[in-house]
Amino acid sequence: MDNRRSNRIHRFQSGFITPVDDALPDYMNLIGMIFSMCSLMLKIKWCGWIALFSACIGFANSRASEDTKQVLSGFMLSISAVVITYMQNPTPMKIPFLE
Repeated sequence: MDNRRSNRIHRFQSGFITPVDDALPDYMNLIGMIFSMCSLMLKIKWCGWIALFSACIGFANSRASEDTKQVLSGFMLSISAVVITYMQNPTPMKIPFLE
């Protein structure tokens, strides 16, 4: 005696599941590059820290299949922006909206 109901069995169809295209790492890398360049050109320390923070988020959320050269170049650019701004002016950073 078979208790299974053959009329209730449905074959799995993978057409309903689509991969999600997450653009967060790309946006974070772009933001990191923009703030790094602002930090280097305008000598603004908080821009360098925002660039480093966004580069870390972009690096953490990047896919394994993604090209790592672009992610690491943005990460290194943000680190160099922070280092160079502190080499030019070693005084502690002042947050502009708390002054």
